Order: sequence, then C-alpha cells, then structure tokens
Amino acid sequence: MASYVAPAIRDKFESLSINLKNCILERDVRLENIHDLIHVLEDIVKDGEAE
Repeated sequence: MASYVAPAIRDKFESLSINLKNCILERDVRLENIHDLIHVLEDIVKDGEAE
C-alpha cells in the first residue's frame, strides 16, 4: 500500500521537514484529516524516529 495525503491537509503535510515527511510516507499511512496526521506524528515520536 502506498501512503496517501488528502488534498485537504496537503498544505499542513508539506510544511513539515523533508525527513519527517519521508518518515511518514515510509509508514504506508492514509492521511484523510488532521487527526490522522497527528496520530502518525505521535506514533513517530513514541517510536523515537523523530531525530
């Protein structure tokens, strides 16, 4: 499955650093809204990948 970022939150996603965007996309997630984005960011922090 390829990651998907809905047009409604694409501007928020694009404002992130390139490393963080790559980290999110590697997780094969579907980001439909800001809550989905927040959830995956929390998972990244929990997993210690946000360095």
